[in-house]
Amino acid sequence: MPTLLQSISYLALVLASFSPLSVWGFDNTRNDNVAVYWGQNSFGATNPSDTANWQKTLSFYCQDNSIDAFPLAFLDVAFGTGGLPSINLANICNDSDDPVFPGTDLPNCSFLASDIQTCQAKGKIVTISIGGATGAVSFTSDSQAQQFADTIWNLFLGGSSSTRPFGSAVLDGVDLDLEGGSPSHWPAFVTQIRSHASGASKKYYITGAPQCPFPDAFLGSVLNSVGFDAIYVQFYNNFCGLQAFTNPNAWNFAQWDNWAKTVSPNRNVKIYIGAPAAPQAAGSGYVSASTLASDALQTRSQFSSFGGVMLWDASQAHANGNFAAAIKSALSNGGAPVPTTSVPPTSTTHVPPTSTTSSPSPSPSSGSCGTVSAWVSTIAYVGGDQAVFGYASSRLHCAKLTTPLSGHLWTAKWWNFDETPGGASGAWQDNGLCGSSLVGKTNHRTTSETPKLKQRSRIYGRE
Repeated sequence: MPTLLQSISYLALVLASFSPLSVWGFDNTRNDNVAVYWGQNSFGATNPSDTANWQKTLSFYCQDNSIDAFPLAFLDVAFGTGGLPSINLANICNDSDDPVFPGTDLPNCSFLASDIQTCQAKGKIVTISIGGATGAVSFTSDSQAQQFADTIWNLFLGGSSSTRPFGSAVLDGVDLDLEGGSPSHWPAFVTQIRSHASGASKKYYITGAPQCPFPDAFLGSVLNSVGFDAIYVQFYNNFCGLQAFTNPNAWNFAQWDNWAKTVSPNRNVKIYIGAPAAPQAAGSGYVSASTLASDALQTRSQFSSFGGVMLWDASQAHANGNFAAAIKSALSNGGAPVPTTSVPPTSTTHVPPTSTTSSPSPSPSSGSCGTVSAWVSTIAYVGGDQAVFGYASSRLHCAKLTTPLSGHLWTAKWWNFDETPGGASGAWQDNGLCGSSLVGKTNHRTTSETPKLKQRSRIYGRE
């Protein structure tokens, strides 16, 4: 006969299996998930002297139940030396400071296998994020896209290869953070990944990270063509960021919710509020943890497509008072599998007309920049991005201009970083003085992604 103590211990174990602890971890049917990007040491880039808070290894951020999904950022080179991709995880693993597989620029980060498996054992998913601010991955044909999908499957997911950068660890899917290149042929890539996953013994996820202006310039057509499990909409560094949550003419979660329910090939796709995890994590859009929690809970009560919150990035979140834990705590209060239908209040369902949610080419004679963000030196811009610069918009940087301007609209001609509009580089086209309102896209990342790839290890402090 078991003793009384043994009986109580057994009962405790049974009860624990039915406790709220069992819902911790990623579940795509729920509305309380927190996804946090890891890999770019954003805090270290903006706080180079505070080495104590530089990005830690992945398992460090898995010790509590704050984060459910980790996109690893970034796979930023698709077809490198030897025809294989390359990844850059800043101070943790990169092709400058770590061994690479012979004949390639693909770093051997197999020491991260145990970290990844530790996180997965706690119910979290770990995916590989393709793209980023400098990762302009493009394809010339569907066939090339399919071949690249085969490579990703064999190197990171359920396939096999002698050049697996994370060793025996099997990632849980792919995240597309496309901020350059061409959207052409990406549907073929996603379809090929889905084809491999259809016969697998585990679930694989496809996510994307569009910016909030609808439709996204790089992912919009892809999202309309193939099913995604979740999208982490970047509600920052844009007119429609979290700073505009109370403005129904700018905050456009309703537009994304409508897309999810009427356009997306997967009508069960989840929409996340993407947010900066600290003031320095983005140029605009940061709000406090309490404000973000309130905004997220209000959005969840209105839109059944709501899946959770995405944060950029893990290093910033941890240094900012464990920002992710505060958001997870708020979402966990009432989080559950989402209902199948939802009717948002009329006052918050305003959808801006098409002319204010795209990025048309501005007139060469005069600029219109009522809602375009001011130029920020710590943001990388790609060709077509717009920014406002001059005494009226950016007093911190206007001294660099040889001729003072008063609120001009500028359009980037090519990828550039810390190239002052009107400066000698010629990276910006002056579209004239600001006039009426025009919505323009601005890049969402900060200096953590913009330095030249070969210099990142020194910038991020890895010796």
